[in-house]
Amino acid sequence: MDILLIPGFWLDGSSWSAVTPALTAAGHTVHPLTLPGLESPDADRGGIGLRDHIDAVVQAVDTLDGPVVLVGHSGGGAIAYGVVDARPERIARTVYVDSGPMSDGGVINDNLPEVNGEIPLPDWQFFEAADLIGLTDDLRTMFRDRSVPQPTGVAYDPQQLSDERRWDVPATLIACEFPSVVLQQWVADGHPFVQELARIKDVEFVDLPTGHWPQFTRPADLGDAILAAVDRTGTGAA
Repeated sequence: MDILLIPGFWLDGSSWSAVTPALTAAGHTVHPLTLPGLESPDADRGGIGLRDHIDAVVQAVDTLDGPVVLVGHSGGGAIAYGVVDARPERIARTVYVDSGPMSDGGVINDNLPEVNGEIPLPDWQFFEAADLIGLTDDLRTMFRDRSVPQPTGVAYDPQQLSDERRWDVPATLIACEFPSVVLQQWVADGHPFVQELARIKDVEFVDLPTGHWPQFTRPADLGDAILAAVDRTGTGAA
């Protein structure tokens, strides 16, 4: 199985490096993606928006044969869902890592502070305490040293969805910051934050207690959780 790994904000494809061993050992082919504008701190981020990131992943899907699994962390989950909408017949499963599908018209996070036309990784005080669980001083230093400013448009642009077949694509939500029972209760209560999630016909919830960056704080466990989700698609290794 081809597995496309979509990083969250401020990160490139190398952020998955400690997660992938379990996937490759099982015979899967991983494609850790670096999205436009995230190639380096010096990359040109002007004019890059959410659709550009979705289109970049769609292009990666189109280069492959057969069904693929998408894995999206944080803001990468909204990008993954845009790809599901664009290519529902190609996606075997979408795995959301501390993220979820974003509804039509939603934005990833327009509260992130823009600086000189881009969004650098904010100070740690900007984040909730739950975000930072397990992120030691050494991991924070590593993260900040490798971080790349996010194109503003990716965070601020509204999602555009059009194909209702997206609801037929199975989804796995790996819940990190808070238990999955909270998400399931939101679905039961009709909370607007999960209205798109509630429309997906086949959803499973997996708990991986840690902060918002499990690829750094619990990478081996995250790899195992993704592998289990891929195996449940029933298509096996490529």
